[in-house]
Amino acid sequence: EKMTCSILLLITLTSCVCGSFPPAAGTFVVNVTQSSYQAEENEDITLEWTFTTKPNSSNSSYIFCELITDHKVSGLYHLQAGVEVPESQDGQFAGRVQCDRDVLREGRLRLHVSRLRTEDSGLYLCDVRTTYGGSVGKSRLTVTASDRPEAGTQKLKSQGATTCHCRLG
Repeated sequence: EKMTCSILLLITLTSCVCGSFPPAAGTFVVNVTQSSYQAEENEDITLEWTFTTKPNSSNSSYIFCELITDHKVSGLYHLQAGVEVPESQDGQFAGRVQCDRDVLREGRLRLHVSRLRTEDSGLYLCDVRTTYGGSVGKSRLTVTASDRPEAGTQKLKSQGATTCHCRLG
């Protein structure tokens, strides 16, 4: 019995000094500022997640965000040890996603997605991992078709009641 108590005490002290790995449940959380977003195509949007931070820690992080639809999974944004990994981004998002890197140390992940398309609709998952924990946050985006003609589109009317939309350039 004395040996069992000594072993339990040693395990307890080791986990207090060294920290538990993986971190205890509930120590690291990724939250969404909005669980769902709605926008029209060709608009811009900012998707935002917050995550747990620890003061005075080297926030070397892994972040991977993706879009999941009924048809496919597309990489949206990938950060590995503070370096963006553009090869992980699906061509659908090329040139349309920017991360606000200045707010990462505050525990905020802000992704600006420009020129939205209806195929950008779906479930967005962001997996955030740090040296002290990791978690996943999710948010849904619905992009609806725009009723307005795109920029560079001119309306022409014929003599009848038909309206024609022609794209220039």
